[in-house]
Amino acid sequence: MIARALNIPPGSSHAPDLRTPQLPAPGAVLGRRGSLEVRLARGRSEVEASQALRYQVFYDELSAHADSITRARRLDCDGFDGICDHLLVIEQEHDPSIARPIRVADGEVVGTYRLLRQEVAELNGGFYTADEFDIAPLVEVRRPDLRFLELGRSCVLKPYRTKPVLELLWQGIWNYVRLHRLDVMLGCGSLHGTDPDALALQLSYLHHNFRAPEEWRVRALPERYVEMCRMPRDAVDEREALRTLPPLIKGYLRLGAHVGDGAVIDYQFNTTDVLIILPVSSISERYFSRFGAPDDFPAAVSR
Repeated sequence: MIARALNIPPGSSHAPDLRTPQLPAPGAVLGRRGSLEVRLARGRSEVEASQALRYQVFYDELSAHADSITRARRLDCDGFDGICDHLLVIEQEHDPSIARPIRVADGEVVGTYRLLRQEVAELNGGFYTADEFDIAPLVEVRRPDLRFLELGRSCVLKPYRTKPVLELLWQGIWNYVRLHRLDVMLGCGSLHGTDPDALALQLSYLHHNFRAPEEWRVRALPERYVEMCRMPRDAVDEREALRTLPPLIKGYLRLGAHVGDGAVIDYQFNTTDVLIILPVSSISERYFSRFGAPDDFPAAVSR
């Protein structure tokens, strides 16, 4: 069953994956670039470092609405954190420009992603994305032979929102996908703001140019559905629309991602969300020369 998970106990175990020849362990390094490293979190304290970064970006910078407990703890957390893997980008050289550095043993956390594999989600109530989009027809009916990975809670400190850092995040996700032999990535891509008319250019551009073909199409839940086609195609300034899209969404589109049918307003996080669907089979082969082909597993994943 694909449904929103509720009250998931921290520390729930992952289901064994017998098809995977080598799995990344907690703390596994999945990529490096200069003084930056991308790896999986090592234990609860590093998951809390990820949650602290999310609070800084989502609440301090982007004006998400925090309840009293969230404000007091300065951590963005929910019941899914206990069953997910948490990808961290670590700056291993001290950066004095970071006002409130979030330190771990080997540096400062400057980026994070939350990763939830399908077999883990199904043992614990489902995917977070199912709270906004009706993904069950895709996951359970049309594509039951494929293995899905949900990407979520992505954020990067503002000074590090550069192409090299985004590529390092992608390298980490891609090595994770390859090691687990996953077939499809999905998750919510967020546009800042909750007024769809103010986002008409971006939403219409995505609808006209990247709407998923029928076999991959997923609709927003009926009670949350927001129309994305807010402007006719010939009225869309595509260059301006692309320029103003968030870098993470642009990155997904370059790789070959589709978007679902309909957007969803998330008032808590002050965003308008679209569903991103990225089958591995859709990724352009030109990226494989830089990051590795799907079946070309890394020889070793370091600790």
